[in-house]
Amino acid sequence: MRRTSTAPADPGLAELAPDQRLRRLELTVSRRLNGLLHGQYRGLLPGPGSEPAGSREYRPGEDEVRRMDWAVTARTAVPHVRQVDADRELTTWLLVDASASMEFGTAELDKRELAVAAVAAIGFLTAGVGNRLGAEVLRADGVRRFPARSGRTHLLGLLRALLAAPRATAPGDRRGSGPIGASVDPLELSDGLAALNRVANRRGLVVVVSDFLDGLPDDPDEPPPWERTLRRLGARHQVLAIEVTDPREWELPDVGLITVVDPETGRRREVCTSDRRLRERFAAAAAAQRDQVHQALRRSAATHLALRTDRDWSADIVRHVHAQRRLAAAPAGAGRGGAA
Repeated sequence: MRRTSTAPADPGLAELAPDQRLRRLELTVSRRLNGLLHGQYRGLLPGPGSEPAGSREYRPGEDEVRRMDWAVTARTAVPHVRQVDADRELTTWLLVDASASMEFGTAELDKRELAVAAVAAIGFLTAGVGNRLGAEVLRADGVRRFPARSGRTHLLGLLRALLAAPRATAPGDRRGSGPIGASVDPLELSDGLAALNRVANRRGLVVVVSDFLDGLPDDPDEPPPWERTLRRLGARHQVLAIEVTDPREWELPDVGLITVVDPETGRRREVCTSDRRLRERFAAAAAAQRDQVHQALRRSAATHLALRTDRDWSADIVRHVHAQRRLAAAPAGAGRGGAA
C-alpha cells in the first residue's frame, strides 16, 4: 500500500483555544482554498443546478437518463444530456460524525479535529449571499441539529459547538468527558442520514463527514446499513462523502505489546505488534475494510474525498477539487479516475 505523508496544515491546532483555532481555520481556508470557488455562487463540486448551460454527450454509467436532452439527441443522432449552472442560492447540509470512533488520532490532529477542519472548509467555501448551511451532529447522546441559516456568525457558532462538544467515552472508560456508558447503545450513521433526509427538503449539497466504520458487516459483499439511506440522499442532492482516517487504522507499528480498544463497545485486547505476520494480516484486513467503504460510497453515487490525520488536509481538498473539475470538463469518451 502506498503511503504519502506531508506536514499537517495546522500543527499544534489541538493546543489552541477555541477562538484561536477558529481564526487559524478561517485563515487556512481563505489563503489556500478561496480560489477554488466557481465565481460567487459555486461550491466545492461542479454539478447540477437550475440554470441551463447547453448540452454535452451522454456518458454511459455516469449520467442520469432523466437529464437527457432529447431535442439535441434527435438533431445530432448522438445521446446528449443537459448541462446546468449551479443554483444561485445553495443550501448545504452537513452530517458530522462525532461518535466514539472519531476520537482516535496519532498525528497532529485526531479524527474529530480533522472533521471540524473539513466542516470549516465546506462552510467558508459555500458561504455567500443567500447561501444557507445546516448541520446535524451525530453524538453518542443523540443528534444535535443546527437549522439551515446564512451568515458567518451562524457558521462560527456551528464550529464553536463542534469544538466544545463533550468527548465520547467508551463503556467503562472514566477518562473521557462524556457521560459514562453513553456509547452502550449509540445512534448509528444510518440514523443520522435518515434524520438528515427528513429535513433536507430542497435540492442542494449534502456533506457527510465520518470514518464510515459504523456497522460494516463482516461479509464484504453485504452492503453497510447506511448505504441505502445515503443512496436515497444521492437521488435528490449532490452528496460529498468526506472519509476521515488515521494512519494507525491502516497499519500497526512494531512497538511490542499494546492494548487495543474498540471505542464503540469498550472491548479490549492485548496484541504483540512484533509479530510481522500479525501486522501484515492487520494491514490486509484494514485495506479490505476501506475498499468495502469505498465500494459502498461508489454505489451510493457519492463523491468521495479522503482525508488523513497525517496529511495536509487543505492540500488534499485542493487536489480533490481540481480532479473533480478535470472530470467535469473531460470529453465524453474519457474514462473516470478513482476517488481522490
